[in-house]
Amino acid sequence: MDQKVADGRQRIATLGQIGLQQFAPYLMNRIMGRYNATLRDAFRREGRTIPQVRTLAVLSVSDGVTVGDLAVYTVIEQSTLSRTLDALEGEGLVRREPGETDSRVRKVYLTDEGRAEFNRAWPEMHHAFERMFDAIDDTEYAALITTLQKMLKNIRRHEI
Repeated sequence: MDQKVADGRQRIATLGQIGLQQFAPYLMNRIMGRYNATLRDAFRREGRTIPQVRTLAVLSVSDGVTVGDLAVYTVIEQSTLSRTLDALEGEGLVRREPGETDSRVRKVYLTDEGRAEFNRAWPEMHHAFERMFDAIDDTEYAALITTLQKMLKNIRRHEI
């Protein structure tokens, strides 16, 4: 059965009518699953996990974030992030400090060693990123980013 969406357009209502190859969430999951699997294999050889490298990546561009915000940015469940931060802190790659106004809030910072570790991981991440966008021109890429940002705004629960 077709449904009307907010702007009055009709949308196909069943997955069978849409088809997997036209269902964006399915395609996004396949793409990210393949991207993560490629990186998982490369990082495993270096003794790293996807959550560890994802955490280092986020901190490399947004240092000093709360643990809660870091969970949102990294798309890692709080319990997994907690274990990840314990491991990274144990290796001296990150440090956690109490917030300035509320000591219950912990902020996470990348150490110099953590930045160096991320810099070792980045070429593999960038290579996988470039391969994913092979034969996609700058205009297509810009349109995709605009669309993804709109989609995120439509579904987001957090302001970040």
